[in-house]
Amino acid sequence: MTGAPLRVAAAADLHVDRSKTDEWRRWLAPLSDEADVLLLGGDLTQIGIADEAEALAEVLAEVSVPVFAVLGNHDLHSGAAVDVRRVLERAGVWVLDGDHAQLEIAGRSLGIAGVTGFGGGFPGAEASDFGELEMKRFVARTRRMADQLEEGLEALDADLRIALLHYAPVSDTLDGERLELYPFLGSHLLGRSVDAAGADLVLHGHAHFGSEEGKTLGGVPVRNVAQMVIRAPYRVFRFAG
Repeated sequence: MTGAPLRVAAAADLHVDRSKTDEWRRWLAPLSDEADVLLLGGDLTQIGIADEAEALAEVLAEVSVPVFAVLGNHDLHSGAAVDVRRVLERAGVWVLDGDHAQLEIAGRSLGIAGVTGFGGGFPGAEASDFGELEMKRFVARTRRMADQLEEGLEALDADLRIALLHYAPVSDTLDGERLELYPFLGSHLLGRSVDAAGADLVLHGHAHFGSEEGKTLGGVPVRNVAQMVIRAPYRVFRFAG
């Protein structure tokens, strides 16, 4: 007999500040009854300051399931990522930054590898580490993020493995965005790392005008869970027991 499905709630691009705490409390009120875990794909705050992180922490205090997150570009904007992370971790949120986590839920193991990711583009229109120092640094950050993602996924020994990102690993979920923006919305290197290490699902945000569904070249499902795309506070994914 199979057990109950493992229910993973996911959302990205919450952009929480003090003006949004009441609505997010209301939106997340049903979550603990509908899901076993919550994964947040970055842009948790508006401009990445501690006060906004504290506002989000107050909202998440009413969520009784484990919460895992990565930071997004908005969370890094003010150069206070350490403070944002400290506030969230103090509230019980596990913030992943190129590392991984594993937990048991109803007798099944769930592994999560998380990294913000970065831009760089996709085959046929990707950035190369040639020329100016600034371009080399741009691509080097993407490569570093992709390497960390691959290492995190490889380190997991779980029944279900999920890659949690902010930037997109495939162009499928960018459909609807302007083509000129693709290099700043994600990188194929992230998708290549997923295929190299293996995963059951990839979650990301960042692309507000993109599409919800895609897959890596190796066939791993990719879901854009930016709030503007899913048009809901969160999406619940169910995995059969």
